[in-house]
Amino acid sequence: MRPLEGITVVTLEHAIAAPFCTRQLADLGARVIKVERPGVGDFARGYDERVHGLASHFVWTNRSKESLTLDLKHDQGREILARLVARADVLVQNLAPGAAARMGLSHEALSPGHPGLIVCDISGYGDDPAQPGPYRDKKAYDLLIQSESGFLSVTGTPQEMAKAGCSIADIAAGMYAYSNILAALLQRGRTGRGTRIDVSMLEGMAEWMSFPMYYAFEGAPPPPRAGAAHATIYPYGPFPAGDGKLVMLGLQNEREWQAFCTKVLEQPGLAMDARFASTSLRVAAREELRALIVQAFAPFTAEQIVARLEAAQIANAQVNTMADLWAHPQLRARERWTEVDTSAGPIPALWPPGMPREWQPRMDPVPALGAHTDAILAEIGYDAQAVDRLREAGVV
Repeated sequence: MRPLEGITVVTLEHAIAAPFCTRQLADLGARVIKVERPGVGDFARGYDERVHGLASHFVWTNRSKESLTLDLKHDQGREILARLVARADVLVQNLAPGAAARMGLSHEALSPGHPGLIVCDISGYGDDPAQPGPYRDKKAYDLLIQSESGFLSVTGTPQEMAKAGCSIADIAAGMYAYSNILAALLQRGRTGRGTRIDVSMLEGMAEWMSFPMYYAFEGAPPPPRAGAAHATIYPYGPFPAGDGKLVMLGLQNEREWQAFCTKVLEQPGLAMDARFASTSLRVAAREELRALIVQAFAPFTAEQIVARLEAAQIANAQVNTMADLWAHPQLRARERWTEVDTSAGPIPALWPPGMPREWQPRMDPVPALGAHTDAILAEIGYDAQAVDRLREAGVV
């Protein structure tokens, strides 16, 4: 039995944050009913066509769900949604701030008649009417939250800021929504009562930015943008080998610094050099130290340097491409790949990280738009003729 079998989630979601949250609930066995706009659905369906004609973001975040098309501007559409919510354990939404509440879908409105319901609202800046804040109604996309949270100020090169290459602000919000829903289900198991969860993308990213915030405590200089290097630890980052390839390495403590000088650089005297006698001093003298490391690496290939790093037990990594990640030998050796079906045929998919082997995760198809509409409506009392009338009226 999967941990969330028997739990029903109704979700009004689009883009990444809420879909990533609910897909992980589905991985654990929850039934996730994804309500989508007739004709177009979740706009992430149209982001690109990279996966056999389907969108890369969408296939990542929407497997194992049921797609129900529903026009929530129509009275009958809202009636159908109300029936579904009445049977649900969790309602998730990341509509525009205030939109769900205007449809009567706030926890405050639903809780009197459904005290066990957990309502999770995901927004850019927080959507609590008691504490709206001046940014409550601002549009919030991933890049904008990366910017507002200060992430861009510490990411990139000294000359130019850079965004993360994946949607980290959405992912942060989705993970906090997921973990708080799991906690709320545990609490409901003890008290019988649901709760409201208010997840803000900005607050998720602010939590993730706590190290650079504390580093800049009380007006201290913030971590500089250091490219692929570490802003506050050195040596830590990419270094060129003699064959033109990059070696990624990282030192964390003085024991490793001693081993690096002795076994990798073969310059034991450098370990005693007062210029480099602590992490802070090495950071301050990073350009001078980098020149010494590059000079020492120049006679060797990347493979030879990695062999020395391994022998000295110094952390290192390859600078992989997406093609390398698809073929990563560790993922293959640990059998982390499976397949899920889609309307365009089967595609590879990663097993959910960290899940115990005795829990068989749901790895069901990525749904076509409205694929489950008829079945869900039949379940809540609509016969085939009624469904036809709803379709003719544009409700579904």
